[in-house]
Amino acid sequence: MAAPHSTHEILDVNRRYHDVAADDYDAKWGIDYGGVGQAQVLGKLTKLLGSHPGPFARSLEIGAGTGYFSLNLLNAGVVEHATCTDISPGMLETLEANARRLDRSVETAACDAAELPFEDASFDLVLGHAVLHHLPALERSFAEFARVLRPGGTLFFAGEPSRQGDRIAAWPKRAALRVAPLWRKAVRARPVVYGEANGAPPSPHDAAHALESVVDVHAFDPADLQRLMRGAGFTDTRVRGEELLANWFGWFNRTLEASANHDDIPVPWFQFAFRGYLALQKVDRALLEPRLPPQVFYNLMIAARRP
Repeated sequence: MAAPHSTHEILDVNRRYHDVAADDYDAKWGIDYGGVGQAQVLGKLTKLLGSHPGPFARSLEIGAGTGYFSLNLLNAGVVEHATCTDISPGMLETLEANARRLDRSVETAACDAAELPFEDASFDLVLGHAVLHHLPALERSFAEFARVLRPGGTLFFAGEPSRQGDRIAAWPKRAALRVAPLWRKAVRARPVVYGEANGAPPSPHDAAHALESVVDVHAFDPADLQRLMRGAGFTDTRVRGEELLANWFGWFNRTLEASANHDDIPVPWFQFAFRGYLALQKVDRALLEPRLPPQVFYNLMIAARRP
């Protein structure tokens, strides 16, 4: 068995992987900064923070990436002043370009979540999306979240993979791999070929693809997240699951798409995949999320308050 990666190695690989991924990250994940994006982000916040979250005077986003959450929250008026951190300077460069395009002002800092360069009690909201599973030093990171929040401030994270949900998500991925050759033939897409198998030297994107198994460090049980929040001194701690049918549909389609040359995939396919995902999100939210335990969903979200 290979030795576990050190904290330094995990942070370094996360930095390198996300620097390379930054340029086409928004296109790959269908990130939107208009009405659709705002509805997605607000839909997540309202599940745990109520129907009218905020407004928060000062927010700090951990692992902000290209700005999906913070920029949409600024546009929606939920956040008045946003500070965004990420381990990847490349992601923050893309975030800053997105902010300029949207005529929004943000502060950025390239840093480790376990060593935040901010004074105590600086923020009203500490948040993140799909970031906790990348962090090697979770206890130290949660202690930092508590330190920089003002008394009464809010903690919110979403998009974290659940351990059981991650195992369930393997089923549609395996099914997609089996039908991928037929799907590529139907949409007339060539199979994707990485690196030297195509007769060319490995590109930076090929190298990033090889690092994906290292950057995802954790999958969580709800009890893990409760322990982290309470251990850092948070109160009113909540964990909720989201996306089951939408997740199965999404992972099936993403696995198909990853098997093909992206430029060959027809636009109507992407439109079908996106609209289907949104429709199944509504089914999950109305019928499944209120009734099933959090751990069966692929995504977990958390909220808490600093006393």
